[in-house]
Amino acid sequence: MAKKNFTGEVYYPSDDVISKAHIKDWNELSKKASEDFLGFWEERAKELYWFDQWEKVLDDSEKPFYKWFIGGKTNISYNCLDVHVKTEKRNKLALIWEGENGDFEAMSYYRLHKETCKFANILKSMGVVRGDRVTIYMGRIPEIVIAMLACARIGAIHSVVYGGFSVEALHERIEDSQSKLLIVADGAYQRGKIVPLKEIADEALQRAGGIEHVIVVKRTGQEINMEFGRDMWYHELRSLPIANQDCALEVMDAEDPLFILYTSGTTGKPKAILHTHGGYQVGTYTTLKYVFDLHDEDRYWCAADPGWITGHSYIVYGPLLNGTTSFMYEGAPNFPYPNRWWQMIENYGINILYTAPTAIRGLMRFGDAWVKRHDLSSLRLLGSVGEPINPEAWKWYFSVVGNEKCPIMDTWWQTETGMFMITPMPCVPLKPGSGTRPFPGIEIDILDDEGNSVKTNEEGYLVIKTPWPSMIRTVYGDPERFVKQYWSKYPGIYMTGDSARRDEDGYIWVIGRVDDVIKVSGYRLGTAEIESALVSHNSVAEAAAIGIPDDVKGNVIYTYVILRAGVDPSDELKEELRQHVAHEVGPIAKPASIKFVDKLPKTRSGKIMRRVLKAEELGVDPGNLSTLEE
Repeated sequence: MAKKNFTGEVYYPSDDVISKAHIKDWNELSKKASEDFLGFWEERAKELYWFDQWEKVLDDSEKPFYKWFIGGKTNISYNCLDVHVKTEKRNKLALIWEGENGDFEAMSYYRLHKETCKFANILKSMGVVRGDRVTIYMGRIPEIVIAMLACARIGAIHSVVYGGFSVEALHERIEDSQSKLLIVADGAYQRGKIVPLKEIADEALQRAGGIEHVIVVKRTGQEINMEFGRDMWYHELRSLPIANQDCALEVMDAEDPLFILYTSGTTGKPKAILHTHGGYQVGTYTTLKYVFDLHDEDRYWCAADPGWITGHSYIVYGPLLNGTTSFMYEGAPNFPYPNRWWQMIENYGINILYTAPTAIRGLMRFGDAWVKRHDLSSLRLLGSVGEPINPEAWKWYFSVVGNEKCPIMDTWWQTETGMFMITPMPCVPLKPGSGTRPFPGIEIDILDDEGNSVKTNEEGYLVIKTPWPSMIRTVYGDPERFVKQYWSKYPGIYMTGDSARRDEDGYIWVIGRVDDVIKVSGYRLGTAEIESALVSHNSVAEAAAIGIPDDVKGNVIYTYVILRAGVDPSDELKEELRQHVAHEVGPIAKPASIKFVDKLPKTRSGKIMRRVLKAEELGVDPGNLSTLEE
């Protein structure tokens, strides 16, 4: 239930929610973790299996190249699969999958373990050894999970490339990682069409050397090119004696690399973020368990893609480490109709839904009726990830999808952090648009240019002051870039690249990337607050704001608006929206330009690419577009 206080609306958890939660008192846990953050993480690590115990929790002798659980021996694949197969969970469902075309698959922990071993033995037969890089390029199908786990099992480093990336993006990542093997699907279904993944891969491989073998997973079945001696069908390999269902795993050092994952900067080539077996498993296991309050009977759905960090941490590794049943869906949220998600939640009895604000806003655009025709009473928790969620979208998600009974876990974190950093738990009172507080054991601050903490409700640079287990270890192959990008502005302090403010209750409000702040007549305005003001108007489904240079004001605000279904664009509506923003944010935020558009340029993880809009307005080169959705 929502109540007003001096900082706005606060949604308090019910007694029922708190009574069932793992963590019933956030303050008590946070106090304990801040007093001894190394002890806090060590206790969490002890909940997982280690072949050899660590000698030291944290080595900070070469900071910022921190190392965790020094001397510990483990393998994340063992904790995801083998641990459960040796218990009564062996026959519990690990993964339920639905294809966009209606195909269905369900795998127990026992079967997922066997399939992983088969895939791992296939990789070994092709000469893949510990430390080799393997590029994976597929859609949302069970084989992408199996391939990742198989790499981890034998100590190979996987590099997953999102299955919507272009030829150049795939080529660039294969070259940079120096992968020796590519795993690709023939195609993927998206909005009723086939994405020709193998065809894209073939073109990328014409430009990239180093790939010795290509394993092709049959998904769509269209005619594709198979190069003799290089390309092999997975289903044929799987039927050979080499694909034994028992595979001894590699005992890995806690600091041995698990995967690299590329994230794009505003300029320059993508950065290869490196994560390791030991600390990463502790971070993802703990945060998912506490934040989404996992219970044995839960069916959990993270609606991201395994090709992004959200998919790595909270589709693949986090749920399996916790012995959870996960749901995965291949296609678009509104295909063939806007009720596809709600239909699947009803059909499979999903308890937890974790998705991005862009998906929420997109479905909100179609109105309440599509949601309300389905029984969503199985839901008990909702989640948001990827960017700050507009308060209006938060309230729709809470009231219409969650029926005012499902707390929303609004999480802030990054590819680089590997795990949730600012997030509530079900016991924490919520404010629409705020990620609430740092996860226990994490010290967050907001600094000015001189490195001083800003005052309450003042905007500044969001930083992290304490190391954490699943933190980025380096930029693969470029340690200098790692130091310069994240640790140079405030030596010894991790720079997130985001701006934020802290309110009177200590709640943190992430405003957006530092690059997404517009300075108008000396005032700093976050694109997120302007966009939230527009989306709060009942005619607007989605919006983007950018700053355009102006001789008088320094910058003026240009906005791009997608209207809700059934709303017609007009000059009168433009003026109404301008006045609405002025009312919600202040006259200084009134847009100089409002354009009605059908779509916005977005990354494939759903983030609006404002620099593309700005480049178009200014008539300049938009730079690297490899992450652009279309």
